[in-house]
Amino acid sequence: MDLELSQDQKLIKDMVRKFAAQELEPIASEIDKKQQFPLENIKKIAELGLLGMTVPEEYGGTALDTVSFAVAIEALSQVCASTGLIVAVHNSLGIYPIYLYGSEEQKRKYLIPLTKGEKLIAFGLTEPYVGNDLENMETKAFVDGNFYVVNGRKSFVTNGIVAAVYTIFAKVENSVSAFIVERNSEGLEVIKCENLIGMRGSGACNLIFENLKLPKENLLGKIGDGSTIVREALNLACIGLAAVSVGIAQAALDVAIQYSKERQQFGRPICKFPMVQEMLTDMATKILSSRLLTYDAALKRDSGKSFDKEAMMAKLCASDAAVFAATRAVQIHGGYGYTKDLPVERYLRDAKVTEIYGEPSEAQKIQIALGLLEGK
Repeated sequence: MDLELSQDQKLIKDMVRKFAAQELEPIASEIDKKQQFPLENIKKIAELGLLGMTVPEEYGGTALDTVSFAVAIEALSQVCASTGLIVAVHNSLGIYPIYLYGSEEQKRKYLIPLTKGEKLIAFGLTEPYVGNDLENMETKAFVDGNFYVVNGRKSFVTNGIVAAVYTIFAKVENSVSAFIVERNSEGLEVIKCENLIGMRGSGACNLIFENLKLPKENLLGKIGDGSTIVREALNLACIGLAAVSVGIAQAALDVAIQYSKERQQFGRPICKFPMVQEMLTDMATKILSSRLLTYDAALKRDSGKSFDKEAMMAKLCASDAAVFAATRAVQIHGGYGYTKDLPVERYLRDAKVTEIYGEPSEAQKIQIALGLLEGK
């Protein structure tokens, strides 16, 4: 298996790195500080074709391979993890389910403006009391003539504060089903998530549905397809989230190396001390392992093979690497790492949610183990 990037993938990596350095780096700290959604930069990212990476050109997308998707997300996240997360979610949890399960009318109506950046989409699954437990989902929908009526709530919806479209999940009788909800729907309330410790620019919100009436044509797929839609979307999202994590971890390593060369202690740079060298080595090893796992999962998806276990492994390993690398970077910076004067503390705050987002690491370990025991 060749894990070396192709020439096209290297060009994408270079393009996104250049964009991130010019457009994201100058405002990344401010986005975090103000908890501000980077809307203008997201519009510029759309012009690069990065809001339609997972759908074909006929629906406005760029249909990039999954490795290119991961490479782009990592490059964004290395500079601004909030932006990387926004783009990863838009492409995986957002537009991809509509491409897979939407009717032709739904695809034409939603995908083209979403891939062009004219609109953004969010994915409403997590609930306040049951998390992502589909069996015990509390959001319910029932048929009322030509409408579905939805009641319930969703939590921590990335992109939700600015999204024009939401894919949400509700139980119709005992079947989890997916629905497309537009922002201006009567019965929908959008509440910003305040005071997040990390990923503060990701536009997270809570959604409240109070007798939300949806036309029957807003059903995505068929009644009962919700569980399958969630699983397929999360499988791709795991690759995106792994790439976000690798980007954060790489950023932490880069600043740690630079600081260790500059910081003098006992008459020499701290990079000369074996304990610092050990930390840098452990960081680099975990990052490379995570990146290769991410590419491996992406390659399996591109070749049409089953990739769900590999995607979960990549996300599990990469999120651990992000927290590890950010923690060690703070340690190497010493007291300065514990201030907001340097970006290293932001890396640590952003990294932590990668162990929780999508599916917590503990839940993924159970799923991976069950797959291994079943011979998958």
